[in-house]
Amino acid sequence: MVGSSHEALHRIFQKDPALLTRALQRVLHVPFPEPREIAALNVDLTEIEPVERRVDTLLRAETDEGTYLLVVESQGKADDRKRGSWPYYLSYLYEKYRCEPVLIVITQSSATAKWAARPIRFGFPGWNSLTVRPLVLGPDNVPVIADERQAERDVPLAVLSAMTHGRGPQAPAILESLASALRTIDSDSAAVFVQFVDSCLADPQAKQMWRGLMTAIQYFWRHPLAEQVREEGREEGREEGRIEDRRQMVLRILEWRGISVPDGIRQRVGSCTDLDQLEVWAQRAVRAADAAELFATE
Repeated sequence: MVGSSHEALHRIFQKDPALLTRALQRVLHVPFPEPREIAALNVDLTEIEPVERRVDTLLRAETDEGTYLLVVESQGKADDRKRGSWPYYLSYLYEKYRCEPVLIVITQSSATAKWAARPIRFGFPGWNSLTVRPLVLGPDNVPVIADERQAERDVPLAVLSAMTHGRGPQAPAILESLASALRTIDSDSAAVFVQFVDSCLADPQAKQMWRGLMTAIQYFWRHPLAEQVREEGREEGREEGRIEDRRQMVLRILEWRGISVPDGIRQRVGSCTDLDQLEVWAQRAVRAADAAELFATE
């Protein structure tokens, strides 16, 4: 089970390897040739010496122009140790497979993206013995997919959009569009994508909204991640604590989406002691145009 954004950000390309070449072509505008075949490889780059080196995801792409090794690294923050490890990975892979390696870095941080995009140069000024130029996917170039039809046309790219833009003001529209698009693919793939997005959403309101959307379409609760969430709920303790938490969730989702909450509605939510009713309101809060729609059918 994917338990972190680091894992999800690169493993989405293991789930759909062709997404990586589409991202190179459409997002970074790199004229990467269309693969005839693409497959995941062993990520272990350990040598006989007791030094373990692993890339995050490694794919081999067969194209009409040759075979390429696509090295995907998920990066949370700047790390100057990569100045040594990334060139090593590329050199080692070329020596092992005799194929051209291509380094792609994916991140949720604009600052990290700018850092990662800087070329790594070895040698003296004016004569570089080695230059490494990573290709970087991040919030500044991955498209914001907030339209349902656009999300349906390329669900994996819509997932990548949600994973990289899940903390911004456009997150509600992105998550809603993706939730609708997931209905158009098989449930097993949808469950995996649900977990990738859930792992990458650092904003508590965004995560609550996503889980509410997934509960509504019943994909989320088929996945092992659901048991983790149910366990978290059991650990919250007494019934009153769960009720208060759900009251706050209803109000936070509305406020996070920029919807004004009048005092009367705030009081009605705050006085409700029915956990099932609060769950219904929380799901309605995800899509409501105004706070009164919480009670539209009551």
